[in-house]
Amino acid sequence: MESARIVATVARIVRDLGIAEEIAQDAMIAALEQWPCDGVPDRPAAWLTATAKHRAVDLVRRRETYARKLAEAGRDPASALGDGESYDPEPSGPGDIDDDVLRLIFTACHPVLSAEARTALTLRLVGGLRTDEIARAFLVPEPTVAQRIVRAKRALARAGVPFEVPYGADRAARLGSVLEVVYLIFNEGYAATAGDDLLRPGLCEDALRLARQLAALMPGEGETHGLAALLEIQASRTAARTGPGGEPVLLADQDRRRWNRLLMRRGLAALERAVATGGASGPYALQAAVAACHARAARYEDTDWATIAALYGRLAAVAPSPVVELNRAVAVSRAEGPAAGLALVDALAAAPGLDRYHLLPSVRGDLLARLGRTTEARAEFTRAAELTRNARERDLLLDRARRLEQARQLPYPETE
Repeated sequence: MESARIVATVARIVRDLGIAEEIAQDAMIAALEQWPCDGVPDRPAAWLTATAKHRAVDLVRRRETYARKLAEAGRDPASALGDGESYDPEPSGPGDIDDDVLRLIFTACHPVLSAEARTALTLRLVGGLRTDEIARAFLVPEPTVAQRIVRAKRALARAGVPFEVPYGADRAARLGSVLEVVYLIFNEGYAATAGDDLLRPGLCEDALRLARQLAALMPGEGETHGLAALLEIQASRTAARTGPGGEPVLLADQDRRRWNRLLMRRGLAALERAVATGGASGPYALQAAVAACHARAARYEDTDWATIAALYGRLAAVAPSPVVELNRAVAVSRAEGPAAGLALVDALAAAPGLDRYHLLPSVRGDLLARLGRTTEARAEFTRAAELTRNARERDLLLDRARRLEQARQLPYPETE
């Protein structure tokens, strides 16, 4: 839970993300060794951070001592002590952000890295996601992500990238990657890739906090407000997305009285700011507009699916992806009927990256069930359950398959 903050704090001191991560891990090992004997401290997060900071300061001082000795011996210390490695515990400047985690994100999103490497590295360091979880988010093989992370750390170290929030044009150039990272962190918290829980609330809270800070930092950028709007509205539904036992509750079955009205109002206000600053056509603002359609519907039956389908069409034009098309297919199925949606889903069957994406057979199963093709629908739900690595989602999908099997066994003819 504290990994990102510890890495960020240490990185500000040592100016090297790879070394910062190693020191953070050392601090956690120290806790595993000492806490069983001495007891867990009253403030375990502060203990971990302080331990890591002490080790980081010791490392920097050893380097500086070594550099002085080299200088005394008549050698150039620059080769021993890299640029920016002197200990500066509290860097600050005009418009700076007093948040090490935000500095960590902007550093990991430096243009010296590819877009894929930036996002993978930041999800690893800030989101605390495992390599397999990041691979799932990207729909790429796990070894590919592992290589990206290792190479990204080396590239940042070689380039001597400063640990800071950039200003002016540099900040705007990195903003897209930063927004994408915050978005993916929230998504992992909102629908966990793997594990026994559907939600990872800590990730959602961190992403929402960062989105708010970005919007405050760059008030003239419509997409920062668009992302904040999207996350606020999505977060407003969190309490209604799971039942008493932690089981998933589908949107159609959610008790809308449990939706957080304060977060919803904040999200709608942020969407207005996105529109006012010219960001209405940005990908995050468009997704926020979709979320707003759901938020404004008092009942599931009142949802304006035609508008949602049109918004997904606009989103596909500015940020095309198979996942966007899959969402559009769902909206079209509600606006025009399941047959229209199924035609769009079937056209996505060969889309790259979707062959292992569990929501494709899940959506297809739902559409087939609505068409009365229960045998095919049951097979799709079973396949979706095999693909997902989240235990809660798997239980939901298998339950839907069982219900279709029970319905098939009733003494009524099946429509195929």
